[in-house]
Amino acid sequence: HLGAVRDGTSEMTLISPGYYQSELPVTRGLEWYFRMNRADALQKVCRDVYDQFDPLRAEWEDRHRSKVLYWTNWNYAPLILRDPITSLEDIKGKRIRAYGVSADVVEALGGTAVAMAAPEVYQALERGILDGVYGFDFVTAIAYKLHEIAPQFYDIGDGPHAPAATIMNKRVYDGLPDDVRKISDEIVDDIYGGQFSAIYEDVLATYVKTAEAEGVTLSTVSDEQKAMAKDLVQPAQVNSWLEDTAKPAGIDGEEMQSLIDAAIKKYDAEATLKRPYEISQAS
Repeated sequence: HLGAVRDGTSEMTLISPGYYQSELPVTRGLEWYFRMNRADALQKVCRDVYDQFDPLRAEWEDRHRSKVLYWTNWNYAPLILRDPITSLEDIKGKRIRAYGVSADVVEALGGTAVAMAAPEVYQALERGILDGVYGFDFVTAIAYKLHEIAPQFYDIGDGPHAPAATIMNKRVYDGLPDDVRKISDEIVDDIYGGQFSAIYEDVLATYVKTAEAEGVTLSTVSDEQKAMAKDLVQPAQVNSWLEDTAKPAGIDGEEMQSLIDAAIKKYDAEATLKRPYEISQAS
């Protein structure tokens, strides 16, 4: 997808940067767990950092000749297991499908992260090759029917999942007539102004209802367990990106992360998009 938009084969697409870590090292600095609580906050954090941090914008617009029209994300990714657990310590030794930064979480908790293409996951669960899945957003997990084999869904307090971006080839974007660009900008303003949350509220509520009707158990771990998991993952995950990705690439990672911290402080407390477990408890 990224190469297709960059080269003009495709004019517009939705990109999940987690699949392009080597090609998007600056954007990789936006993708974390255990740093904020709400998916609608993450959307605005990404928007602000894209506007404020020149290397991030240049990575898309100069290196990949693409204009980010708006940022989105994959809401929330529960820990999905075949069998119930009593604490996160029970994850030790379990084989759990994960990719990118989600693999960091699995490994930090003592599990074995297994890289696997999404279409192969159902059969791997069915055959017992996998004990669980992490880094699959809730809606996609239900749509893929993973819960038929792994019905235990745990909220581990990890925050929103997987920043994503709707992008357009830069040449195409620059060539849009003024009136078309004005309409596009108004639509984007609506998305950031609350439509992202409104759409996902309806979608998540529908999928929670479907999941529970089809035998899913939506659970959470204790606040103590969430704090333990956070301490295992952060700040080690951020520090690893600073040392292993940002510094060798000449990226001022400290500046970028300070911008992220400021945006989280600005948006997370006022964000509202509930996690699937919270929706379940409220219904």
